[in-house]
Amino acid sequence: MTALTIGEVLEAPGTPARLDARKFNRHTFWCGQSGSGKTYALGVVLEQLLLETELPILILDPNADFVRLREPRATAAPEDAARWSELDMRVFRSGDSEGEGLHTRYVDLSPAAKAAVLQIDPIADAEEYNALLHLEEEAFGHGAATAAQFDAAAMVKALRASGDPVRARLANRMENLQVLEWDLWSRGSSSVVDVIAERPRATVLDLGGFDHPAEPRVAALAVLEQLWARREERRPILIVIDEAHNLCSPEPATAVERALTAQLIQIAAEGRKFGLWLFLSTQRPTKIHPNVLSQCDNLGLMRVNAPRDLAELAAVFGFAPEESIRRAKDFTQGQALFAGGFVGDPTVVQMGERLSEEAGGDVRVPLRS
Repeated sequence: MTALTIGEVLEAPGTPARLDARKFNRHTFWCGQSGSGKTYALGVVLEQLLLETELPILILDPNADFVRLREPRATAAPEDAARWSELDMRVFRSGDSEGEGLHTRYVDLSPAAKAAVLQIDPIADAEEYNALLHLEEEAFGHGAATAAQFDAAAMVKALRASGDPVRARLANRMENLQVLEWDLWSRGSSSVVDVIAERPRATVLDLGGFDHPAEPRVAALAVLEQLWARREERRPILIVIDEAHNLCSPEPATAVERALTAQLIQIAAEGRKFGLWLFLSTQRPTKIHPNVLSQCDNLGLMRVNAPRDLAELAAVFGFAPEESIRRAKDFTQGQALFAGGFVGDPTVVQMGERLSEEAGGDVRVPLRS
């Protein structure tokens, strides 16, 4: 067994608390309310996976909490800092942030995803949807070479010049929604999808800096669609979704949200055998779609006060004793219950120290000097 030391057993101070790295080949749910230390503790586990395994990790990061993952803390032991600096870790920033930009290719989206982005319903907007499908066949049927040459303005111009009123409406929709102007699109440059396909040890996608509210979800959808399309390669990857309620709501409201949730449900139900393993972190279990939550076989639980949430956790995660789950309301910051395949018996842990810098953190109340 490859053991990941993540802290010490609460009831036995000085006794190392360990997780079985082999059992991350299943889906994991990580839960804790604001102030519980959830993101910090999540970093402890991810750091151990990076140091002690060869498992590639993809982090979908809506709050930019992991954008400093490559930076060891000043308090890190020199030998750990040296090992850390040797790991291949890539960080992609959204919006105008410094560093490598987070970009994907519009043409890499599936036709259904493009329709969702353009708010085209296959029934209510049947003619436009059909025109989009034929456009796919004509313009994007030749793979990566066509993708590299994609010109949004030329496509809209060609649609208008076609003389087809349906294609003209499609052009109007593209221009009116300004979808093709998003910062997300690579416009012929590289895509994070290509980097993830290389399987660096860690890839962090900062989703929080985009201007349009749909862009973070479309970025996630583009990446997940490509991972699913290449699932038969069976190349393992751990897909970490911090603040997962932003991407996997039980009640998706828009076409993009529905498409993204459907993709996550599919990965949750069928991804394990292909090496696509989810690690979902959120504040409340009721914020995650039940068809995804119910597929998780590992549980990391930090402080949760709400009786409804505790009852939901006890109902879903039957492998964790209900009395252990109810202890979570009394946890102090940094304490967590671990249960499921990656630990022998349900264990309450005082989490250890981070090796890398955490970019997030609470903002303090300004006080008088």
